[in-house]
Amino acid sequence: MKSLKYLKIIFFLGIIPFLLNSCNGKLPGADARKYPADPAKRVEQNLKEGRGFRLKDAIGNVRRGGTFDFASSNELWRASLDSIDFMPLSSVNYSGGIIITDWYSTESDSNESVKISIRFLSNEIRSDAISIKVFTKKCSNNMVNCKIIETDGLIVSELKKKILKTAALYKKEKEKEKDK
Repeated sequence: MKSLKYLKIIFFLGIIPFLLNSCNGKLPGADARKYPADPAKRVEQNLKEGRGFRLKDAIGNVRRGGTFDFASSNELWRASLDSIDFMPLSSVNYSGGIIITDWYSTESDSNESVKISIRFLSNEIRSDAISIKVFTKKCSNNMVNCKIIETDGLIVSELKKKILKTAALYKKEKEKEKDK
């Protein structure tokens, strides 16, 4: 019994310097000009500034199962896949936001092939929301002495334009279905 009492005293004596050190002489909320007097408004301000959370919101999501965005609900993602659907895919990662195709060539020119990489920077339908890289591989006889070059030309701008137009159409269709 005595050892438990001494253990508690040592614990509290050991934690007091950490508690005092964290204050640094400045108490949060000490400047009344920066914080509203109404507690409800203070809570809202703290939540907007990212300094707090509501337990009700944290527990509420657990019961409902959370919010999930599937690839089929993202118009930009769907439009990208539809635009390059003729090419074999090498890697597709929705959570990582990247689509990489495998090397593709037409039957008429088997010495030249193309590979496309689409990276999603945002879910919004904007021109800066996706980054597209197109690589061209040119080989001499029988796939020997290949050179891989990144192409920044017309194909990148045309592909980006096609993806954005298709995504905008998908978004309009989705909004029409919502209105019904």
